[in-house]
Amino acid sequence: MSIGSRPAPRLIRPVREPATVPPPLSGAWAPDDQRLDRADLFPLPVGYRGPEDVLVDRAGRVVTGTEDGRLWRWPADPAPGTPPSVLADTGGRPLGIELDPTDGSLLVCDAERGLLRVTDDGRVSELTGAGAGTPVRLANNAAVARDGTVFFSDSSDRFPLSQWKRDMLEHRPNGRLLAYQPGSGRTTEVAGGLYFPNGVGLSPDESALLVAETTTHRLLRISLPDGRVEVLTDLPAYPDNLSAVGDGTYWVALPSPRLPIAERLLPYPRLRQVAALLPDALRPQPRRYGLVALVDGDGRVLRTLHGPRGTYPMVTGVRQHGDLLWLGSLTATGLSRVPRDRS
Repeated sequence: MSIGSRPAPRLIRPVREPATVPPPLSGAWAPDDQRLDRADLFPLPVGYRGPEDVLVDRAGRVVTGTEDGRLWRWPADPAPGTPPSVLADTGGRPLGIELDPTDGSLLVCDAERGLLRVTDDGRVSELTGAGAGTPVRLANNAAVARDGTVFFSDSSDRFPLSQWKRDMLEHRPNGRLLAYQPGSGRTTEVAGGLYFPNGVGLSPDESALLVAETTTHRLLRISLPDGRVEVLTDLPAYPDNLSAVGDGTYWVALPSPRLPIAERLLPYPRLRQVAALLPDALRPQPRRYGLVALVDGDGRVLRTLHGPRGTYPMVTGVRQHGDLLWLGSLTATGLSRVPRDRS
């Protein structure tokens, strides 16, 4: 049985938390740049969906993974509407995708199998399905050091990807950050007790990691190698994947602005427990709103791109390549692409 298919607990274990109030999308977060609603689209074949992350490889080819386990690849510099081809099938659910700088292979966080390597000919091998003596429950996003060390988030030790909303309703620190060392094959814990850790990005000098906590809508800095955690900023939206530009800045995908109803429920653990048992359609739902942000290493927001109409919904991945931004989504039926700067 795969990691992500193990039975999840029926009841969540919520604790009482103070209610919070989402800040408005104003100032640096104001929706002045709405180009995400005018994005070029790169559809997947009919019947495939959920290109959660996006990567551009050394040859300029664009790679993503879908909910059925397939990895798809577009040719370099594709025109909108260009169809992709199948690169591989992980047999699980690929999420974050990164390049190994040592050999150019793909390192894939698979929500059901752990950390995988995929070579250019489509061969899939498992690197690790456990860390610090316990199984990896929900490998999500990664950053790779120059020596090949892979830092990756294990978002929840209780709930699989299909039940991520229950983990958020529980609002407990069920996640951790792990490091896979390719030389020894060991996987160690860098930091534990995190609230659905998701996106991971390395600082240019590799002395620290920028990490997104989805549940608490925060950006963290985690020092290396001591694992000291520092809260940098509280965001007006829930962050997902991160990608480092290389100059000390990072793109953050934000699949939804914060939900006032979810935050008003925080002081009421019994109500959250009931909400977790309801059909999904009756629980608080993400807003259909496109949003990405560029931040610096201290979590300061430098610019934001919006899609208020939700033309490309639930942006969970963003990757800069040249003067373009590629976007992935947990729910869409293809990738999208926008110019990095206003024309």
